[in-house]
Amino acid sequence: MLRALFALLAGLFGAALLHLVIILSLPHFTGKDAATRVASEGDLDTFYLLGATNDTAGLSNDDPFVRTAVCSFDIEENPVRFTAKGNVPFWSIALYDEASNEVFSMNDRTSVGGAVDILIGSPIQLTELRKALPGELQKTILVETTRSEGYAILRTLAPQASFDASAKSFLSEAGCEEFSASN
Repeated sequence: MLRALFALLAGLFGAALLHLVIILSLPHFTGKDAATRVASEGDLDTFYLLGATNDTAGLSNDDPFVRTAVCSFDIEENPVRFTAKGNVPFWSIALYDEASNEVFSMNDRTSVGGAVDILIGSPIQLTELRKALPGELQKTILVETTRSEGYAILRTLAPQASFDASAKSFLSEAGCEEFSASN
């Protein structure tokens, strides 16, 4: 009797675990994961402002007080630099690898001078840069990642209609550009 109860519990636990694994892996196999959706917004190394309704990639900005832009990047050849500045009440940026693991995040309160200035690259790329750091990168935050592809999400607040223009300007002028030492 005890063996039958143990076998039944082990079977139920195994079935529950299998279902959980299948459900959590579905976005990866269906192409509906975040990295795929951001990449389908358009060209690499360009921020795309999200609207209030789903776009063709299925992405939208559903918070009425937040404006969001996304950028897909690839650091295989060169690191990528993220820049943005403007008069907004708050901003945050998060960098993810292609498996949607957060690599780095920060906001205006933890930035240097209140501006976005981040360079993401492979350990080898950043080691080479650090050997002779260009003057333009002296205040840039350097972020290492071992995966070559990823995406960034840049958000800012627009708590009232009067903030909307500056929020959209901040996001549309944000940079997500490949960086080479000869820039």
